[in-house]
Amino acid sequence: MLKTPIARGVALATLGATLAIPTMAQAAFFEDTKANLELRNFYFNRDFRQDGAAQSKQEEWAQGFLLRVESGYTEGTVGFGVDAIGLLGVKLDSGGGRYGNGSQLLPGDGDSAADDFSELGLTAKAKFSETVLKVGTMQFKNPAVANSDSRLLPALMQGANLVSKEIDGLTLDIGYANRNNQRASSDNEVMSLNGATAGANTRGIQLSGGAANRSDDFRFAGATYKLMDNLTGSYYYSKLEDLYKQNAFNLIHVLPIGEGQSLKTDLRYARSKDDGSSNVDNKAFGAMVTYSVSGHSFGLGYQKMSGDTGFAYLGGNVDPYLVNFVQINDFANKDEKSWQARYDYNFAAMGIPGLTFMTRYITGDNFDRVAGADAGTEGKEWERNTDIAYTFQEGALKNLNVKWRNATSRNNYGNDLDENRLIVSYTIPLM
Repeated sequence: MLKTPIARGVALATLGATLAIPTMAQAAFFEDTKANLELRNFYFNRDFRQDGAAQSKQEEWAQGFLLRVESGYTEGTVGFGVDAIGLLGVKLDSGGGRYGNGSQLLPGDGDSAADDFSELGLTAKAKFSETVLKVGTMQFKNPAVANSDSRLLPALMQGANLVSKEIDGLTLDIGYANRNNQRASSDNEVMSLNGATAGANTRGIQLSGGAANRSDDFRFAGATYKLMDNLTGSYYYSKLEDLYKQNAFNLIHVLPIGEGQSLKTDLRYARSKDDGSSNVDNKAFGAMVTYSVSGHSFGLGYQKMSGDTGFAYLGGNVDPYLVNFVQINDFANKDEKSWQARYDYNFAAMGIPGLTFMTRYITGDNFDRVAGADAGTEGKEWERNTDIAYTFQEGALKNLNVKWRNATSRNNYGNDLDENRLIVSYTIPLM
């Protein structure tokens, strides 16, 4: 963790020095290098509405700086390069009983939020034909693992990734990770299974007697293939050593049905089982159908969990590949069935480019409650989300993005939440 302004400055300056290694001074390496600095201002407010809440609200405001550098490749049959990411988060306001109940924007410093935190990640890469190998700091995004970027700074992992596109229409994706760096942390930690506990919980995932929810070995292998012009299929196998293994399938079909109209179908199925130290046993099915016309999009989604437990995925700020994973909840409890209705509108259709709107409602039921006087009765939950975003198209504020995210979540087994997020971001191209 880089604790002082001087240390942070040295670390960020290292990014530039990394790209100035004389032995790698080849034209393509420098000419194809891209760098940008994203300024991300984030206000987070979570209001706890259930009776007897331990905390009335959680409120944080912080400024993030995200420096990303992607080099080109050296010339030759095998090209070499280096990528870098420098992250800095600075507290603007938090405290007075408003910090706690899980990290949101900032890491903890005792009973309050830290004043700042930072991270420097480097990734070595090599390219042969249409195959790229990367080793070092990774930000994965695939059906097996997707590091969250929904707060001040993104979650990262330490590992390796091989992506090959040698065959037209086919992408092969193989990866490995041994450490996870959460979005409100500077520490690289061993990985865990989300929702696994020693006692009862709505997900139903428990560890075998005495087993620790820790693993330093996560690996995946997958393929995505364009079956037809409008149909893409994918398959991913993943395994968190000793905790779970998973087979995931996905089909996406887009059907043009007229001038400016289309029907998109997204089908997902995953089979998860234990890997020796847990009781994971889950079948997850999800379907989302979206009709789009003249800037409008109308979507209907259905998600069903079956088996002895709920859905299994990596803990530590990793987003599950589920159609009903939304702002707060994932609707992936044991035996849960959930439905989603969604509406989007792109105001470019009426002459206001850059302005977008989204609202959705998700409701879930059919799972067991595990706490309180009504333990064992049917669990129920619902969530409503609204997003409004605008990206300035011209003038001095061009490319400045402002987004407001609102969510309301209610259930009969845990926290009732009202949440607001205001994110202002601006990306400055440096190279």
